[in-house]
Amino acid sequence: MSNRSRSYRPTSPMRIAGLLLVMLLPLYSQAQCAMCRAVLESNDDTGIAEGINDGIVYLMAIPYVVVGVLIFVVYRKMRA
Repeated sequence: MSNRSRSYRPTSPMRIAGLLLVMLLPLYSQAQCAMCRAVLESNDDTGIAEGINDGIVYLMAIPYVVVGVLIFVVYRKMRA
């Protein structure tokens, strides 16, 4: 065993770079695709913007629903 405590870990340049990358990533993720931005900025109709927002919500929700159903099916098979 070493005299050093196991909880001590020196900060490496890679860790600092990774931390900065993770902290700055949300700044770049605020952007929209060029087509969506052009449609939303050129039109005063809020119906199109609501439609695009609904589409984004559906695209975001489907993987969670599929994984939830898959977990439920596996749970039922394991229990039976």
